Amino acid sequence: MNAPEAASKSQKIAVITGANRGLGKSMALHLAARGVGIVGTYRRNATEAEAVLLEIGARGSRGAMLQLDVMQSATFANFAARLTDALEATFGRRTFDFLVNNAGTGAYASFTDTTEEQFDEMIATHLKAPYFLSQRLLPLIVDGGRILNVSSGLARFTLPGSSAYASAKGGLEVLTRYMAKELGGRRIAVNVVA
Repeated sequence: MNAPEAASKSQKIAVITGANRGLGKSMALHLAARGVGIVGTYRRNATEAEAVLLEIGARGSRGAMLQLDVMQSATFANFAARLTDALEATFGRRTFDFLVNNAGTGAYASFTDTTEEQFDEMIATHLKAPYFLSQRLLPLIVDGGRILNVSSGLARFTLPGSSAYASAKGGLEVLTRYMAKELGGRRIAVNVVA
């Protein structure tokens, strides 16, 4: 094994959902600058994702960007297979170290005006996706790895117009505690950041 291959096998790798913009992009670039390999996801904007991939390379790291709509949990098995292929092609391994459940969107409507469709979108994006995507990717996370779930201060303080979003994030915070307890046997730390 030559030096680049050895470095690749020992390099930490983070999978970050919603890494093409906002907080996900910021996390991806920060970690890349620290030498962490990045596999990011994007929902629709491939051009934006490619630009982030170029920025990851400019920071001296390697990465890949994969399309994923976290609201479509039926696609998670296919995503896991594509992720395995991307890990192998980019880093020469089939596992990763860190999962950041970041992808999200907001629904800004009063409690009385929130539709069932808006509510379902918030639950699917901010609670169901981290639950079932983490579950599906567990075989690829190394023992001693980390899962970070991104929440919101709105789970602790109240602003009109965010009841569905905040309720989903509150559920995510409860889920995080259960994940931490149940994945402790593999030394996988699970935390939430808001």
